[in-house]
Amino acid sequence: MDEKTEEDRLREYIEVVERVIDDIKEKYWNKLPETTRKIVELSSLYLNDAQYYLEKRDWFTSLACIAYAEGLLDALRFQNYFEINWNSYKKTNRIKVLVGGVFDILHPGHVYFLKEAWKHGRVYVVVARDSTVVKLKNRKPLLNEESRRTILQSIKYVYKAFLGKEKMNIIEIVKTVKPQIIFFGPDQKELMEKVKQEIERHGIKDVKLVILDKFFNREKFKTTTILMKFKEFFKNSDNS
Repeated sequence: MDEKTEEDRLREYIEVVERVIDDIKEKYWNKLPETTRKIVELSSLYLNDAQYYLEKRDWFTSLACIAYAEGLLDALRFQNYFEINWNSYKKTNRIKVLVGGVFDILHPGHVYFLKEAWKHGRVYVVVARDSTVVKLKNRKPLLNEESRRTILQSIKYVYKAFLGKEKMNIIEIVKTVKPQIIFFGPDQKELMEKVKQEIERHGIKDVKLVILDKFFNREKFKTTTILMKFKEFFKNSDNS
């Protein structure tokens, strides 16, 4: 995964523009005229199009969309609505952050987790295979592995999502991705300890293990809670 492909370079380009837009909205939004905000939002739409065509593997259209988004932002920069130093955002050496999970029924808690991981660097997500979910949870996932991977790849905080191995091999994944950080959710303490033991046993260094310190509204946004709500909803619908 170290050798950059055309897709990798395009993803980096999109990521830079995405981070610029996020910063504009965070630092300048309340000071911008309404017409200027609309242009920034238009740039965001072209960014979304670029991400869409990237996933469709239409490199040319994706590149055209993201270049147009950049052009709109530059036009505003030249008019001194905000300051952008594009080179400061072009962190091609941004560190790799590895996360993993099932991600069945993607909810705000998952998005919060991915955003927190993204703050540390470029996020690579290993998606649990269907067979792994059956072994861990004694049930099939609602969405199959490729559907879950596709949804995750569309999340703005995810750089690359890929399927894990049928037989989970943590060390093989670490050696392939070469992350500087492995990021865990608050409910993955047991997994983190297993990963720690494995990387120490294999003499792997320069990998930092980081765990998220809190949940995002745990009781409301939890996969099992959502499943129970679905069950209750359809039960009531059948009785009505």
